[in-house]
Amino acid sequence: MADVTKPTFLVDTASDPVAIRIEGRASFQNSPCLNEFFNALVVQGRTRFVMDFQNCTSMDSTFLGVLAGAALQMRRLKSPGSLVLCRLGERNLELVRNLGLHRLLTVDIETSGVRSTSFAALPNIPVQGELENARMVLAAHENLVAVDEANRAKFQDVLSFLKSRVQQG
Repeated sequence: MADVTKPTFLVDTASDPVAIRIEGRASFQNSPCLNEFFNALVVQGRTRFVMDFQNCTSMDSTFLGVLAGAALQMRRLKSPGSLVLCRLGERNLELVRNLGLHRLLTVDIETSGVRSTSFAALPNIPVQGELENARMVLAAHENLVAVDEANRAKFQDVLSFLKSRVQQG
């Protein structure tokens, strides 16, 4: 099992765009803190983000759904924001494209990455409670369906299970 106390996301909120570097695996275990981070900064009016995936070893659908949710949220703003993914690597780029996220956010394979040198660790604080975790994972997968209806078939079992779990309370 992954060490969820180890920082996975390094952030520089002083840079413009806000810089995020991923270290290791990005998954359902550490996505809640990133989701909260995006929400908090958008409320503060920060809507330009760049994410460096050079050190991202893998990512799961929940993490990708959190990215989709952030991109969807920024598109709905009066002055739309931006989310740029750079240095994805072959496998991670394939995952982004297979889920249709490349049509929603910017994939920049030419850029050498985040230019920031002043990062702070975003603490990985897991969602408290099974029900809250199920809600967060469900929302992430619903975001993926909102991006591309073809994702519904890919995640129908996950969606059914999580909806049932959330309805049971």
